[in-house]
Amino acid sequence: MKYFKNKFFFFSLLLLLTSCQQEEFLNLEPKDELTEATTFTSYDNILTYSWSFYDVFLGFVPSIPTSERNGDLFLRAAANAESDWIWQRITVPSSSTDWNDPYSNIRRVNIMLDNLDDSGMTQENIDHWRSVGYFFRTYNYLELVKKYGAVPWIEHKVGDDDEDIIYAPRTPRDEVTRTMLEQLQWAEEHIKPEGDGPNTIDIHAVRALISRFGLFEGTWRKYHNLGEEELYLRASADASEKLISSFPDLHPNFDEVFNSESLAGVAGIILFKPYEPNQYTHGQTTRARSSSGRYDLTKKAADMYLMKDGQTRWTSPLFEGDKSPYTEFRNRDRRFYYTVTPPYSVNTPNSTSNDWSFTEEPIHREYIDLMNEISDPAHKTLPQLNWQGTVLQQVPHFVDDRRGQAFIITYTGYYYWKNYNVILNGVNWVDIADAPIFRMGEVLVNYAEAKFELGEFDQSIADQTINRLRERGHVASLDVGNIPDDPTRDATVDPVLWEIRRERAIELMGEGYRPDDLRRWKRMDYVTERKLGRWIKRSEVNNVPILNGESEGYIDYYGQPPAEFPEHYYLWPIPSDQLVLNPQLEQNPGW
Repeated sequence: MKYFKNKFFFFSLLLLLTSCQQEEFLNLEPKDELTEATTFTSYDNILTYSWSFYDVFLGFVPSIPTSERNGDLFLRAAANAESDWIWQRITVPSSSTDWNDPYSNIRRVNIMLDNLDDSGMTQENIDHWRSVGYFFRTYNYLELVKKYGAVPWIEHKVGDDDEDIIYAPRTPRDEVTRTMLEQLQWAEEHIKPEGDGPNTIDIHAVRALISRFGLFEGTWRKYHNLGEEELYLRASADASEKLISSFPDLHPNFDEVFNSESLAGVAGIILFKPYEPNQYTHGQTTRARSSSGRYDLTKKAADMYLMKDGQTRWTSPLFEGDKSPYTEFRNRDRRFYYTVTPPYSVNTPNSTSNDWSFTEEPIHREYIDLMNEISDPAHKTLPQLNWQGTVLQQVPHFVDDRRGQAFIITYTGYYYWKNYNVILNGVNWVDIADAPIFRMGEVLVNYAEAKFELGEFDQSIADQTINRLRERGHVASLDVGNIPDDPTRDATVDPVLWEIRRERAIELMGEGYRPDDLRRWKRMDYVTERKLGRWIKRSEVNNVPILNGESEGYIDYYGQPPAEFPEHYYLWPIPSDQLVLNPQLEQNPGW
């Protein structure tokens, strides 16, 4: 695996160069020229300049789980926190960082690319840095294409006199995505296989991006009837297959992929964003241990998790019903326990106590014992603790039935705690668990889906992909010839593909993929379904709304979204300031 030997050095440079170079390279042309004359003259100088490119990797930021509410499996457990996309409240923005930031990043990359030939380096080193530049330029263009479709392709640094580029129309999507793929494949052939040391862009990172981009573009083209999908699906499958060969093992503990002080040397990690105490930290764990998180899975998401026998909750004899949280969680995919807090109840002297004891009901400790078995005190043992170490008395812990504890609260009863750990206690917003950027869990589901779309998925591919992930979740293998019945399956989706998509949803839950998946499959109609929570009885839970106002039933905070998802919502509106600055830009249809 790859990792930076000195995380603090890396991120100090990153922050310094991001602020300084954005000012000097992006805004002040005379300083541009002076700096370029001295910067791009040696391998080490270019290496230092390139650190700022890594800022595009967000790591653990709240916008990622928050973005999941734009899909069908997540919601924000707060008032007036519905998705504006689902509730059709999107308007054309006057400006947007979703447009501006990628183009700022692309300009920084283009400055380097334009200066490589005159750097005095060997051709091998020039080719390596061109490969790194192609990687980062494509990474940024992927974000633009996913949101806006056809966008202007900028090949070189743009100066004040380059009016033909500044005022160019949108480049056809076919041309943009073909260039992205060609340049990534060129980079795969020319980059130094080991990159520039541990945890830098190397041949594996390039292949991981091809895997991700190829699947997105290939399926978008298929389901949106653009054609040429096989070109991209084949590229995704080929790159994924090479990665499977290079990374034959998965880290056996799913939870530790997201809650480790260091991902250096962790099996299945291709690239990660490192964090370090007192140097470079995040707040995602604090959010999961405070009143700030409020991320929930929906009932639909909970029902996706299979039983240990590989059957759905509707077909397995192991399923004991969902009228009690204790029976609902029993005998499930282990990833369920690492993603949603299991139920429990304990006694505490008061609502702010750090002490606790078991209740007299044996069932209340069932998942306390389970989490002690499958986790450890630094990760996900129960009872749950806030960032100060205060014991949460019970789960589910509903926002309107909080019993004097205002932290770690839920709407649906399925509290998202994937980023929860207790590596640190008594401090907040200085979390240090490393964030995976590319990992084999994603690559395996990419490969499975791409092979299915190419008509090449069989039991052998299932064993290489889906079943390796299920094994880590302690779930029985998928038998391609014997797919369990699922009454929630979309009748337009092949049963095998449905299982592949299920596995993708479970493996990547809360990591920001689901809204893009629904858009590329052209299945945003799923978000028009009600986002329900678990089954409750009004006599047992106070003040929590129940579907149709019944005395018992599924929680219904958000109600029914608009019935039809608008076609033009599949692409984002281009900000109005860009249309004013460049009259040749055309707005996406329908906006």
